[in-house]
Amino acid sequence: MLVIVFLAVVPAHAQDRSSSAVIFENVRIFDGTGDRLSGPSNVLIVGGVIKTISSAPIADPPDVTVQRLRGDGRTLMPGLIDSHWHTMFVAPSMPQLLDGDLGYLTLLAGVEAEATLMRGFTTVRDLGGPSFALKRAIDEGRIVGPRIYPSGAMITITGGHGDFRSRSDLPRSLGAPLTMPELINASQLADSPDEVRMRTREQLLLGASQIKLTAGGGVASPHSPLDVSTFTEEELRAAVQAAANWGTYVGVHAYTPEAIQRSIAAGVKVIEHGHLMDEASARLIAEKGIWLSFQPFSDDGFMAPMPASSVARMRQIFAGTERTVALARKYKIKMAWGTDILFSAANATRQGVQLARMAQWYSAAEALSMATASNGELLQLSGRRNPYPGRLGVVQEGALADLLLVDGNPLTDIKLIENPGKNFLVIMKDGKVFKNLVR
Repeated sequence: MLVIVFLAVVPAHAQDRSSSAVIFENVRIFDGTGDRLSGPSNVLIVGGVIKTISSAPIADPPDVTVQRLRGDGRTLMPGLIDSHWHTMFVAPSMPQLLDGDLGYLTLLAGVEAEATLMRGFTTVRDLGGPSFALKRAIDEGRIVGPRIYPSGAMITITGGHGDFRSRSDLPRSLGAPLTMPELINASQLADSPDEVRMRTREQLLLGASQIKLTAGGGVASPHSPLDVSTFTEEELRAAVQAAANWGTYVGVHAYTPEAIQRSIAAGVKVIEHGHLMDEASARLIAEKGIWLSFQPFSDDGFMAPMPASSVARMRQIFAGTERTVALARKYKIKMAWGTDILFSAANATRQGVQLARMAQWYSAAEALSMATASNGELLQLSGRRNPYPGRLGVVQEGALADLLLVDGNPLTDIKLIENPGKNFLVIMKDGKVFKNLVR
């Protein structure tokens, strides 16, 4: 069985999509938006795009090599999208990250990128870290991994979430050498509108599809209490304007009402987390049409190792999860779903578990729609900086062909996605088959 699996995993560069096509036969489709499966259908993929969906048999298109995959009534659905992922920070421990060996960190991330795709996550929105080189290698077909929407370095302030310096590194004089996280482009410090504007433009130059700022305190950083609001409105607005000049947007790490409201006033399009929001903040998010990129944080016994102070802050966030969901439902906030898994390759294997957890509050169809069609809509905010123009997260004619063939119906049993090794029989990205367990 191990030999069959090994032979079925095909590197991206092993297929020429210009001279090949794939036809899924006899599948029932979850298109990413509905609440039920289609009738028996056939789907033709040519050139990385879904060309035809039909209840009638599909003939082989001329002048191409056709691979037919028998669905036998199984579910064909969009590839999963994680709206808050850290490609470079998932696998290493915190000490390994702070050691700053970018070559080693990239190698770890390359291994994890393939594992991410094999969990059925065909796209990730990277919310901080030096992932540009890895993204390039994946896009060129040199290594296997998901599509990456990179933010580049998270931009923060002195003492903010993302400032990993110790107290002995202070005071920092003007013109002093950059810190290790800045040198590897993990995070960048900016303490004025001009500095924020410069750091934002640097990430856009490097290829960022969106910009990430930390508008309030966080968990992993050593000196950023959750209640702290970091950037001023003027500083936030500098990033928003710089991003808009490049045709894209800013998302902010923000938990508290003050951080959320200040960010929205500055023109931010996406709030990441939001677990300590109040009623007024939720109402404002809804009224302004802001996206909430949400993670179902809870005390499930799988926290990555971290200092006691970080654990205490994490428990504050756990306590806000239920209320945030209730407010999001009450005000019909536009919800995206992500995981924000950090510093634990073991926890990364539970990416699908985190998605299934959303079924505590939403139907299986609603939860899966967040991780497919809704997240795909969020990605469109990148506008002219979108590295993968086209529709993601749906099974529709003309959409990009990122697809999963599931052994079962995830709309009636969402826990199928918790075991992708067994239940995802085919994994396709960009029209290429990376895993095939169908005989």
